[in-house]
Amino acid sequence: MDKHTQNQKILKYLQKGKKITPLQALRKFGCLRLSGRIFDLKKQGHKIKTEIVAINKKHVGRYSLSDD
Repeated sequence: MDKHTQNQKILKYLQKGKKITPLQALRKFGCLRLSGRIFDLKKQGHKIKTEIVAINKKHVGRYSLSDD
């Protein structure tokens, strides 16, 4: 899948007020490198916050749009 398409889909998902983890991104968008797509979106000027959460005893990033 084209990374630009993934970027658009992930951004639209985040704009709905949702949060996303790497596993969700893989299941929903076929995205293997969510951190890369988040980097692209931040580079475009989108304010995205990262929180580290424990899922099944593993720590992963969960991304959402920042309020500020």
